[in-house]
Parts: sequence; C-alpha cells; structure tokens
Amino acid sequence: LLGAALLWAGAGALVNLKYSVEEEQRAGTVIANVAKDARDAGFVLDPRQPAAFRAVSNSAPHLVDISPGSGLLVTKQKIDRDLLCRQSPKCVISLEVMSSSMEICVIKLEIKDLNDNAPSFPTDQIELEISETASPGTRVPLESAYDPDSGSFGVQSYEITPNDLFGLETKTRGDGSRFAELVVEKSLDRETQSHYSYVITALDGGDPPNFGTVELSIRVIDSNDNNPLFEEPAYTVSVPENAPPGTPVIRLNASDPDEGTNGQVLYSFHSYVSERARELFQIDPQSGLITVSGAIDYEEGHVYELDVQAKDLGPNSIPAHCKVTISVQDANDNPPLINLLSVNSELVEVSENAPPGYVIALVRVSDRDSGANGRVQCKLLGNVPFRLQEYESFSTILVDGRLDREQRDQYNLTIQARDNGIPSLQATKSFTVKITDENDNHPHFSKPYYQVIVQENNTPGAYLLSVSARDPDLGLNGSVSYQIVPSQVRDMPVFTYVSINPNSGDIYALRSFNHEQTKAFEFKVLAKDGGNPSLQSNATVRVIVLDVNDNTPVITAPPLVNGTAEVYIPRNAGVGYLVTVVKADDYDEGENGRLSYEMVEGDRGFFEIDQVNGEIRTTRAFGETAKTAYELIVVAHDHGKTSLSASALILIYLSPALDAQESIGSVNLSLIFIIALGSIAAILFVTMIFVAVKCKRDNKEIRTYNCRIAEYSYGHQKKSSKKKKISKNDIRLVPRDVEETDKMNVVSCSSLTSSLNYFDYHQQTLPLGCRRSESTFLNVESQNNRNAGSNHIYHHTFTGQSPQQPDLIINGMPLPE
Repeated sequence: LLGAALLWAGAGALVNLKYSVEEEQRAGTVIANVAKDARDAGFVLDPRQPAAFRAVSNSAPHLVDISPGSGLLVTKQKIDRDLLCRQSPKCVISLEVMSSSMEICVIKLEIKDLNDNAPSFPTDQIELEISETASPGTRVPLESAYDPDSGSFGVQSYEITPNDLFGLETKTRGDGSRFAELVVEKSLDRETQSHYSYVITALDGGDPPNFGTVELSIRVIDSNDNNPLFEEPAYTVSVPENAPPGTPVIRLNASDPDEGTNGQVLYSFHSYVSERARELFQIDPQSGLITVSGAIDYEEGHVYELDVQAKDLGPNSIPAHCKVTISVQDANDNPPLINLLSVNSELVEVSENAPPGYVIALVRVSDRDSGANGRVQCKLLGNVPFRLQEYESFSTILVDGRLDREQRDQYNLTIQARDNGIPSLQATKSFTVKITDENDNHPHFSKPYYQVIVQENNTPGAYLLSVSARDPDLGLNGSVSYQIVPSQVRDMPVFTYVSINPNSGDIYALRSFNHEQTKAFEFKVLAKDGGNPSLQSNATVRVIVLDVNDNTPVITAPPLVNGTAEVYIPRNAGVGYLVTVVKADDYDEGENGRLSYEMVEGDRGFFEIDQVNGEIRTTRAFGETAKTAYELIVVAHDHGKTSLSASALILIYLSPALDAQESIGSVNLSLIFIIALGSIAAILFVTMIFVAVKCKRDNKEIRTYNCRIAEYSYGHQKKSSKKKKISKNDIRLVPRDVEETDKMNVVSCSSLTSSLNYFDYHQQTLPLGCRRSESTFLNVESQNNRNAGSNHIYHHTFTGQSPQQPDLIINGMPLPE
C-alpha cells in the first residue's frame, strides 16, 4: 500500500487520492482508509457521526468498492491485472466517492503487476531457410514470444542454445514489445551441414525470471548472390483519420541488382504484423505501394507500425526488411459523449427534503478527439431547481432550489455538451429526476368540528358518523389512521361510549345513550399518518342525544300504597271543594314530559279533575244519605308520540269526625292557618319558659347546669345518691341548632293528634316509659307546602328520627340519642 498524494480542488470540495495494490490479492483485502486520508486532506467530517461514504462512480465495481460506514477501500474479488489491462503499461481503476458532507473524493487505484506468467511462443517450432550465401551479420527476425505480464515482467531477452553459428539480438518495437533477430555469425556451407536445430528461450524480467522455449529449425539452401535492399531501414508517414479506402500512404522501393527472377522483388507484410493493421492498410506486391483499406479512427489507434519484407524470385532469396510507422492525424469527427454516473441512467431519485447543494448525480463528459476538438463545455438547459457544477474530470448536478413533491413530482433535465472543434459538435443527454416523498404534511380533517344527532336508547354498536382526514404524502407517509383521544364523559372513559374504526374513521356507539343522564358530550379524534416520525392532527366530535319518550309518569301525590291513596273530606264539603291534588313526575323533556290528568273510571259524577294541575274538586254537595266512600281511577299521561301513562285508585272517605265544623261555615283558610301557627308558637314559648325556670330551679337545688352541657361533661360530675322520680314536667326541649324559619320541633308526652291539623307526625321511641302515643316530634312544614292542609286533609307519615332532633333534657340530664 502506497501513500497517496492529496490535491485540493473546488475550494476544498474535491480531493484526489492515489493508491496502488498488487494483483492477485484475495477478496476483502483492505487497500486504504479513504475516510482517514480524506480527513487529513481537508474533508470536513462530523466527528460525532460515523463517516458515510458512497461510491457514485466506479470503473471496476466488480473488483473494488468502498465500505459506506468505515470508509475503507477493499477488494471484492481477486484482481487479475493481465486480464483487466492486458499489457498496458498503466492499469488504473477510477472511483468517485462522496462523503456525508457532500464532498467529493477522486480515487485512482493502480494495479501493480506480478510476474505470474511465463513467456510463450505462438508455435512449437520455428522453421527457417537461409541461403548458404548469407554473409555474417545477416539478420532474420524471429517470431516474438508473448507474455501477459507488462513492463519489466514482460519479455525482456532471448537466448539461443547452442550459440555456435548463429546468435540472437533482442530489439524493441515502438509499442515496447521485444523481439529477437537471428544473426548469422559465421559463413554457412550447405555442403558441410544443411540443417541446424536450436532452442530459443524467451526470458522475462522477474527474479528469478520466467521463461518459455521454442525449437528453431534452420535449413541451409542455395541462394542467389544479391538480396533486395531498401533505401531506408525505417519510414515515418502520416495519414488523416477517416481517409477513404485507396488513399496512398507510401510507396516502398527495394532494389536487387540481380537480373531475371533473382532481381524481381515482391513486397509483403511480415507475418507478425497485426490483423488490425492488415485490415486498415494493404501493400501492392509488385509496386510496394501501401494504401488505406479500412476506416482509420484516431481514437482507436494513433500509430501503426508495419514490418515490410521484400523478397526476390530467385532461388535461395534472402528477403530485405524495413519498418513503416504510420501516424494518424486527428479530425473533429466525434461529438461529445455524456455519461450519467447513476444507478439508473434514465431516472434519478431525490428526496423532496434535499437541501440546496445536494448532489443528485455525477456527469462525465468525454470527447474521443484530442486537442481543441476534445475540449468540452457543458450546461444544464431549462428553468429547473437544479444547477450543473463542472470539475476537471467530471461535473455534478446539484439541487438549486426548494423541492416539493406535492407540487411537482418529477423534472426532465437536459444536459448539453459542445466541443471547441471547427466546426463544433454537440450532444445532449436527457433524464428524469423523480422527487421522492417525505413525511412533511400533517393529516388534514375535512372540517375541524363534527356534530351528530342521535336518539337515546340507540342500539349498542350503531353507526354514528364518519370523520375523514387527507394526507397528500405517499405510501405510509400518507396513510391515515384514526383514534379517539382519551377523555372523560360523566366520570367515565370516553372509550366506553364510542369507538372508531382506525382505518375508515367510522364512529360507532358502544352503549345505549340516555338523554336524561347525558344530553350531549364531546370528544376529540386524532388522525396520524404512518410516517416516521408520525404527524398528526385532531378534530372535535359532538354527539347530541335527543330525548325519546321512554319514561313512564310516576304519581308522587297523594302518597300511594299498592297503587291506592285514601283521602278524607268533610261530609259538608260544598261544590268546588279541593279533595286532593294529583302530582306525577316524568323524567322526559318537552312534549314527552308534559303531563295531563284525567279520571277514567269510578264515581266521576261527584268529582272533576283539572287536566293541567291535577286538582280534584267536588262537583256536588254530599247529603246525609250519601255513601261514605267513593272511588276514582286517575290517569296521568304524557304527550309523547307514543303516550305513556300511570294510574292510581283514589278512595275518598266522608269523615263524620269533621261534622262539628259545619257551624263554622265558610271561613278564610289562611286566617285559620295563621291562628293555628300563632297558637303553636305561643305554646312553644310557654314551654321553653317553663323548661328554663325548671332548669334554673334544679341547678339551685342540686348543681348548676347548662342546658347545652353535653352528656360527656355531665358524666364527670358527681351523681346524687338520691333517686328522683321523673315526671312529665321534668322533660324540656333544648334546640341543637337554629332551624329554618319554616320548621320547628316540639316534644310532648301528651297526645296532640286531636288538636293539630297541619303537621306531619314523626313517631320517635322515647326512654323512661313514655307511651308512643304521648311522645311525638312535630315537623311544621313551610307555608308553601300547606295548600293541601288548608282543605282539612290529613297526611299521617310515620318515619324514623329526623336528621336533626332536639336534645331531651330530663331533670337537667340530657338523654342519649
């Protein structure tokens, strides 16, 4: 491995590296570390990232390549220089390598020859006829040995064994090949010996040298005394390329002073003149005129050497030899040749995210002509976002603008090359640049807000709506999938309400919606493409649940027991007397929740009902002979399209206990209520004064008590050993908290059921032996809820203890709750 000479070009963007390697190296042999040498030469490589190299041009991709990651130049298979370059003095492989920083490295790799071939002769035996008159010094060219190796490892010398009458002299041709001439060193005498056998050995320049042999058979014949003789041993002429067939090149003249056939000379090419030279030129055997016989191309060959012999027709003729060197003159007959150094010469792909200055292809422009005829200038035609940058041996096509595949996905580029010949020749090369897709577009919903209206009680799994998002990118970059963004609906995950098909965007209900619980809800749908990294966007979906008449009315007043309510009215109730008010609830809305009331069966002749507010009033007076009980079946129904209803049996009793009020007549009900409330307040006030006085007296006799002292603090006091009998007067009421102004609680151990008409009785079991009928909490309802009471209707509701009750103080001791 030889060190490379580094040369900067193109403002540091181009580096030339030269290496050499011997042939016959096995596959995988590391030739050089291009990454290190390029960095030493000035390449700007990011040390945080591994070096990335790619070969954009390789004259022998089957033999050598560069490792993209390590930047090592390695062999791919065993290199046979003799097969690759034959006998060329220089065998070079060219590579153009580009780094990740868009810098270009031109690599020249010389394949060094090894002496791995021995010289060989084209035949096993060489037969010569030499006249006995041949004087010492007479030379006869011999057939050359062939060695595939080049340079010093090619044929260097010839030897003859034995070396007695003849000797060998090694000479060099214009192309560098060497041949041997047999030299007559002593006079020959056919009568003494007519046949000689020798061994010719060809040796190359190896150490030790390789060799090849051929048998030389010499027959001595009689010959005339004089041989043909050329005027000059060598001639040099020139001929323009593309000269038409028949164009004269040179006329040779070999003189022979003999007369007759011994002096008649025939001209011919020597046997080792190449076949190609015989195709291009011919010689007239009689006149010695050499003319053009084929298409001469300067680019195919600059120089041709013709070995011509002249031989007379006499017996034992000794031919004369001369060399004719023909130089071909160049003409501007070749247009420039444009070669796109890409994997596909017709199509180049580049990403739409490629930055300005990104190299998309290398272009090598050549012209087989020489001089001004071979100097070429290139340019890129058209108004395209690309430009062409020329270097010494090639050009690059760079991105010179912003690329957007969604706007334009391909460009047709044309390169024009023109030489400087007269007249000038030009050539064009067109190819397609395909813009490849990058994930640079977000999915876009057709609208940012979707709304769907669905009736409640829908079937789970029912289709609701579809959302759609479009991504103009291609392939996975443009494939859109959908998902629901996690959120909560009534403290439940939205995934329990709806689901979405990730491919189509169809949204389905996962449950049956209930308008009474959820009138509407919103969630977000996320659209993601399949790129890496993925891009996304979202849209809002609002689901409105319409009400359906799915709730049956429920009668809440009057209170029903097994669907029946009992109502008491005085026997002397007149026409229009309010018997009761039927109330029903319906959780539906609108017409589905609007209720009407009607009587469907029973004693409808005595009563009527208001369809809107449900008031049942009498339509006639009851006499002494009237029956004591009446039945009505009342129905409450809604106004939905399919109406739902609830019914109740109302039993109306004429109460004889209220007959004493007949003398009252028509009294203002509000006045009665105010009087009753005032009486209750007065009784409560007197009771509180009595309890306070009693508490104060007990404190003086026993100890001082606070009526609000907790049972805990009382438990730490010294108890009196004297047992005191508890009487009703020892019980007093101490309110815990100030209740609402429309409520008060009264405790008494006497029966109040016969004197109070506008209260609800709440029974409470009391200690100390009080009878249930004598211990009652009275809950006075607010004025707004006493409409039914104004009509002397009793509602006896027996429930448990009220959430807030007064403390019972007996003999100054608070009772436990």
